[in-house]
Amino acid sequence: MSASAVFILDVKGKPLISRNYKGDVAMSEIEHFMPLLMQREEEGALAPLLSHGRVHFLWIKHSNLYLVATTLKNANASLVYSFLYKTVEVFSEYFKELEEESIRDNFVIVYELLDELMDFGFPQTTDSKILQEYITQQGNKLETGKSRVPPTVTNAVSWRSEGIKYKKNEVFIDVIESVNLLVNANGSVLLSEIVGTIKLKVFLSGMPELRLGLNDRVLFELTGRSKNKSVELEDVKFHQCVRLSRFDNDRTISFIPPDGDFELMSYRLSTQVKPLIWIESVIEKFSHSRVEIMVKAKGQFKKQSVANGVEISVPVPSDADSPKFKTSVGSAKYVPEKNVVIWSIKSFPGGKEYLMRAHFGLPSVEKEEVEGRPPIGVKFEIPYFTVSGIQVRYMKIIEKSGYQALPWVRYITQSGDYQLRTS
Repeated sequence: MSASAVFILDVKGKPLISRNYKGDVAMSEIEHFMPLLMQREEEGALAPLLSHGRVHFLWIKHSNLYLVATTLKNANASLVYSFLYKTVEVFSEYFKELEEESIRDNFVIVYELLDELMDFGFPQTTDSKILQEYITQQGNKLETGKSRVPPTVTNAVSWRSEGIKYKKNEVFIDVIESVNLLVNANGSVLLSEIVGTIKLKVFLSGMPELRLGLNDRVLFELTGRSKNKSVELEDVKFHQCVRLSRFDNDRTISFIPPDGDFELMSYRLSTQVKPLIWIESVIEKFSHSRVEIMVKAKGQFKKQSVANGVEISVPVPSDADSPKFKTSVGSAKYVPEKNVVIWSIKSFPGGKEYLMRAHFGLPSVEKEEVEGRPPIGVKFEIPYFTVSGIQVRYMKIIEKSGYQALPWVRYITQSGDYQLRTS
């Protein structure tokens, strides 16, 4: 990576924290960063990498802070940015909110963390759970009682401590899929994709090895099985605990898990998804008088499934007033600050169809109508269901003591960016 130094600056560019790892870049070089940033911003040529002479500044902004890494070399930029975002994540775990005040209140612990996160320009221990074993915090004070560095830091498995014990050994697996959908006014699907994550909650003793089996199409092809009920995963990203060489070789997802909650993997599927909740709307505007809106919602998923917490946001004219609603199910409310009606349905079974009618008064002198109308947005969550058809075929748990452990699997489909345009 070869980052020479890391700085945390306030919104005016004043350094709050500076940590020099290699000594080959003068600390005064950071004085050039803010003027350079402002100059590029004025020119409309702002970039995440700025250079002054031989020094390169790689920076990110988080709330009212700038995190800046400097280097003289042609460093691996993606690794530097991954490190900066990981630093934000670790600080947020410690201080809840990462902002100027939390940095000022925790100078000692920030320097301690920066010393552990990187050494001589290379990332070291970046797992906050492991760091919290020996850099502990009470209020905004550093507890120095634990001077012994846990063996985890020097282990090959730096994300899990040894000696973990549970009376009951269990693994909870959540397969969560978000549906991103954009439908035009003619009812044609313009954008359709599934973004999935597999999250684990691990309560296992010792140092277990886990093997997760999915109905992965590439695996089925390799083993000569029928591809009928398989899923083709794209853009797969794994937690650092997964043995990537094993996955590349035979598509086995093998890993020693961290303790507690973590995201094992994420994936994407660019597939034509039938809209799970279909919306039709009719808007009638009577000049200088009123507007009437009729919205029909239909559940286009299997009948044995139920969508929970459904919210349908219907845009209305900004000058509308005196709302009146009639719904066949659920309740509707007008949110004037957002110019929408939100129709809430607690429980929406598959195959059902519901109606909502809204009546608004309009002023006698109307505003000029802005071109275009915002789309209708839909939020929902369907438990025990995945739109892609992904399945956890097995979870094998192997530990030298030979204990029995129970894996529990839950499937959830939810709305992502789910919008339907109206004519």
